[in-house]
Amino acid sequence: MPVAFQCTNEQMFDVSPDDIRTGSIPKVLVALAAPLVVQNLVQVVQQVVDAFWLGRIGEAELGAVGLVTPLTSVLVALAIVGPMVGAHVVVSQRVGADEERPARRAAFNGVVLTFLFGTAAALLAFFFADPLVRAIATVDPDARAVEPAITYFSAYAPVFLFMGLSDSLEAGFLGWGDTRATLYVNVTAVAVNVLLDPVLIFGYGVPGFDGLAVTGAALATAAGYAASFLLVLALALGLRDSFRLTRADARLSLSDCRELLAVGWPNAGQRVAQDAVRIVVVVLVFVAGGTAGLAAYVIGARVASVAFIPASGLQQAAQSMIGQNLGAGHTERARSTTWTGVGIAVVALTLAGAVQWVVPEALATVFVPDIAPQALAYTVDYLQILALGYWAIGAGYLLRGGFNAARRTKTSMVASLLQYWGVRLPIAAASVYVLDGGVQSVFWAVTLSNVAVALGLAAYYWYETSDGMLERAAAKASDAAAESAG
Repeated sequence: MPVAFQCTNEQMFDVSPDDIRTGSIPKVLVALAAPLVVQNLVQVVQQVVDAFWLGRIGEAELGAVGLVTPLTSVLVALAIVGPMVGAHVVVSQRVGADEERPARRAAFNGVVLTFLFGTAAALLAFFFADPLVRAIATVDPDARAVEPAITYFSAYAPVFLFMGLSDSLEAGFLGWGDTRATLYVNVTAVAVNVLLDPVLIFGYGVPGFDGLAVTGAALATAAGYAASFLLVLALALGLRDSFRLTRADARLSLSDCRELLAVGWPNAGQRVAQDAVRIVVVVLVFVAGGTAGLAAYVIGARVASVAFIPASGLQQAAQSMIGQNLGAGHTERARSTTWTGVGIAVVALTLAGAVQWVVPEALATVFVPDIAPQALAYTVDYLQILALGYWAIGAGYLLRGGFNAARRTKTSMVASLLQYWGVRLPIAAASVYVLDGGVQSVFWAVTLSNVAVALGLAAYYWYETSDGMLERAAAKASDAAAESAG
């Protein structure tokens, strides 16, 4: 019998597994996505607050965060993304097949994997911050952003462990369709971060303490994720009625670990492939636009992360819904969920892009009120160029979700390789080094690559689903669930 956490007027966004398999697709998808959208918005608030306070120190400190962002993203991909995505997909399919104990065991083994990988990432960041950051800034090792970036990255090290543990447990709740639990966890992480930022960065409210500048920003983030891990652990041990871990579930299973990694590691490879190119793009921005260009790139990334919120939430919700339906053998419903999500995401992101196109200067000055004229000009250009491709980002998120939930994570990885290495990097490098197109040409490479991958994924998803991809995925999910139960 499926575990139901039924919808009530007080809990309008709670969705039961029965709803996921039989209810109105748009209604259930939105109900699942709504807490995730709020959760992602809260996470972006965290990034915005960090940028808000660091921007009041100076452009170099703000640029420092941008300089290490691709590096932190690579370590997150290697340490966290693989086990988390694997747990999300495997747990959802086992729940769909009514194999709940194997689903809980898979979630536990995801926690074990992220503990091991997260610890390794934290040690790497702490002891090798200097050479890793300088490797990114090889073009201008004396740039003002480099030293604060080294300081920030070494202090950021504990985040990898606490984020991994928290996210791996959240994957269990996501697989069950309990997206409200993940909302509570992330609100806690960001609330702690937001409260500590002004204290640890500037020393506000603490007599005799002048603050730790960029170190304070990193430590505030680490404290937030530590708090979120404690909360999600408490939820998993009995404070929620959906996903629960018991002592019987805490059993190491090498077969589960292999399955989680087989499903999730292509997504980790996808992230690494993306972020390796982003590191090169940071270098190209340095070459073409200097510190002003880097500040524009950071501000653009922060603003864009707000616009991506609906697509990211819808992707996670769709993966849960598609995974459970494939586990239950409802292939047509899984297909319809993907295309419904694509439609919703395209509309939402198109509206976000229209707003960004109209008020780019206002968005830029939110982050750096006294931003220099050149940096402001670059930021306006980047925000408007990005806005033109927002619809494609929305479609790409949902199409990847459709492939991921069918255990076709390698398809998502290949799509990202083509997007970043086949389109973005060649256009950006050629425009800077061959055509001398300026920093704006790097910005155009980002948008063109987003559009290219969205169109390619749409065509390929239509072709593969017409050729029986979902039917094969449902059969494989059924066999895997039966084997894990045995």
